[in-house]
Amino acid sequence: MQITKITEEQQIKDMLDWALAGKHGLTVQGAGSKTAIGRPAATDHVLDLSGLTGVEMYEPAELVMQAKAGTKLTDVQSILRESGQQLAFDPPDYGPLLGSGAGEGTLGGLFSCNLSGPARLKAGSARDHLLGVKGFTGRAQTFQTGSRVMKNVTGYDLCKLVAGSYGTLTIATSLTFKVLPQPEKTRTVLLYDVSLEKAQPIMNRAISSVHDIAAAAYLPADIARLSPLGYIRDPEKSVLALKIEGPGPSTEFRCQAVREMLADDGAQEELHDMNSEAFWEFVGNISPFVGTAGTLWKLSIPPANAAKLITDIEGKVPDMRYFLDWAGGLVWVQIPEDSADGGESLVRGAINGAGHATLIRGSEALRAKIAPFQPQPEPIRKINARIKDGFDPENILNPGRMYADKDMKAMA
Repeated sequence: MQITKITEEQQIKDMLDWALAGKHGLTVQGAGSKTAIGRPAATDHVLDLSGLTGVEMYEPAELVMQAKAGTKLTDVQSILRESGQQLAFDPPDYGPLLGSGAGEGTLGGLFSCNLSGPARLKAGSARDHLLGVKGFTGRAQTFQTGSRVMKNVTGYDLCKLVAGSYGTLTIATSLTFKVLPQPEKTRTVLLYDVSLEKAQPIMNRAISSVHDIAAAAYLPADIARLSPLGYIRDPEKSVLALKIEGPGPSTEFRCQAVREMLADDGAQEELHDMNSEAFWEFVGNISPFVGTAGTLWKLSIPPANAAKLITDIEGKVPDMRYFLDWAGGLVWVQIPEDSADGGESLVRGAINGAGHATLIRGSEALRAKIAPFQPQPEPIRKINARIKDGFDPENILNPGRMYADKDMKAMA
């Protein structure tokens, strides 16, 4: 496979002109830490944007930053920490989960995959924090959409299309995004030995209260035992966790109020700043499934359906493993490798149209065989095909990345 490492934007235009002239497909990637998500790209040429790095603009007082797509996420976070700021949506690091190293992910990969951690419950997704994008369309034309500020606008907010497109619509070279102050204090209330059936109602009760819960997760006992934190591991029981953050006095008051509100729902403990941060990294980076065997599914569903969905799958695959995030709205499910279709029919059958399932980890053969992303209804597929046609008329950007080539032709 031929790899072209991009260090300046003119190289991208030259490669796009070449690809259009010869109708060659291009795989677009940064560090490549997330290329194992979605269908294998059907190309012989790779555009490596990891050399396109650097923060172009940062105004802490305005809570805005602009950086090139190949900039490492760890570098961005380090700069933000110096000013007491953060990316509020808890960007996860899937590198170890997908077989590469930790801390390798780039800014372009983060927003292209629209990845958000446990704080999505309160802060929203990566897409919600994206303000603007500069880059190239599939016609080798430069474009810029969005701005440096949050404001009410008319027309289409086109930069939001880039988030979650996995590089199939455009080549983003620079991204502008909002940042937020780091909380002064963080606490996590733990409830032990809560059953799956009671977990989601308890989490719903907490996030519906006035106490401003920042994140909510549920780990069954077998998952909790994998945590490096003694508070999570040693009781050898299921753990329900509620994150509370903000100014010091407010955080302490709300933490105590939540503990009193849930006093009858299970034994309790409390994690403070460093332990709390370590716990939510463990959850957000999907650390319980790092180094394990089996296909891994990410299920986005109505939270009230979580217990029934898990029970339905567990009834057919007793050795499946799972945990809940986003107060039950996100379910991580690991299916044993010996399942014929990686558990696709079982998982999507359990969802039954209420939500969607994404294959996050699976063999290359499996990813080429099944639909890694939730199949879309026919009207939406036709609309998406027309959108893609406007950006990339020859389908040269990551062909096969999200759908099979025959599916793209059928949608045209």
